Amino acid sequence: MTLELDLHTVADAIVVGAGLSGLQVALNIQMAGYSCIVLEANSRVGGKTLSIKSSPKQAGVNDIGAAWVNDSNQSEIWKLFDKYNVGAIIQRATGTSLKQSEDGSTTAHLYHKESTISDLEHPEVGDDAQKLDSMTFGEFCHSVGPNIGAMMASMVTTALLGVESEEVSALYMINYIKSGCGIKTITSDQKDGAHMQSVSEGLVDELASGSLHLNTAVKSVNKTSDEFYEVHSTGGVVFKAKHVIVSTPTSLYHTIEFYPPLPEKKQRLAKSTKLGYYSKVVLVFDQLWWHVANLSGVMTSRKGPISFTRDNNVPDDDQWSISCFIVGDIGRTWNKKTQTERRSMMLEQFHSTFSTVAVVPEPIAIHEKTWSEEPYFLGAPSPIMGPGVLTTLGSDILQEPVGNLHFVGTETSVIWKGYMDGAVRSGQRGAAEVISALRCAV
Repeated sequence: MTLELDLHTVADAIVVGAGLSGLQVALNIQMAGYSCIVLEANSRVGGKTLSIKSSPKQAGVNDIGAAWVNDSNQSEIWKLFDKYNVGAIIQRATGTSLKQSEDGSTTAHLYHKESTISDLEHPEVGDDAQKLDSMTFGEFCHSVGPNIGAMMASMVTTALLGVESEEVSALYMINYIKSGCGIKTITSDQKDGAHMQSVSEGLVDELASGSLHLNTAVKSVNKTSDEFYEVHSTGGVVFKAKHVIVSTPTSLYHTIEFYPPLPEKKQRLAKSTKLGYYSKVVLVFDQLWWHVANLSGVMTSRKGPISFTRDNNVPDDDQWSISCFIVGDIGRTWNKKTQTERRSMMLEQFHSTFSTVAVVPEPIAIHEKTWSEEPYFLGAPSPIMGPGVLTTLGSDILQEPVGNLHFVGTETSVIWKGYMDGAVRSGQRGAAEVISALRCAV
């Protein structure tokens, strides 16, 4: 039971962050019979899952955050889909796709016509770990295929993480790809989309009444003399618990003041990880013009600003849209423009590419989300490590608790790191840590 005393709120555990990992932690702890409070800085739950209304003319919604899952090997997020009856929409995987070269020329092709690292959980102990962690992913790919390797490397890293191939360690990137069952699976979109924020809302509906606090940013976490932790919000409210679970990205640990300070290795982890640049712009139309033209809705470009597009319409919602992804260095440059300039550049590229094979109408709505400008995210989709970090700090540092401070988040997952399934798995792991400790303390 949650007790309130003046401005103090006491529970067995406090979770910082109401994304998928944080909500899964909280629900599991409460289901085990313990009290748990969730503090969320934003006015909504869901983290990097965010669903918004498509347009005034349509009843559907668009996901402007995470948007794809599969039922083949993302079992944990799929269980939540089933549990909360979130209707999945099969991703369109037919028709003609387009490819734009750096000079702006466009070609058409049919839609979609591993590493030897042996230890997925501890990649830093592999035979080639030191070598791979001493180079960037771009350097590694260039050494494998000098003519095409570097180009392919950046296409993969920008699409998956919003960073250039020269920003991320080869060892980290290979492990990241392997955590998602290999390059073919992790880059595939041939499964399902849905209203992703519904999953988080389903988790919230199961939480004890009053345990979720929105608009409650955490300023500091202080360990007290009685072995409790006081969590101070920026609004002056103080919460108290035996355990605190931090579900913010590792690269944002510095936004919270910890007393005593986090151990040196944990601080180095926070300073050594960063989030990529990832903007998602959804174009909503009142007709399925690309299906009429037998197009897949997929376009990849080396020119930019759009790097790639995906069809994400929902027929049952009478919602017809294409998502445009603007990522990496091209995205960082594009984001320096005014909104008018950004939209003009993006729409000009979109029209010039698709109009080579179809009549392209004007969109009836445009939704732009730049995650790097969100103060409690500062980028997307998942923190990355540069060369030398993984072999120096080790992979265990991601999950290692500090006393009764626990750390979760999709990047801490062994399987499907960076994805919703990884977020759910990390939440399950963090909850198991806390529940075990609470039971042992009895």
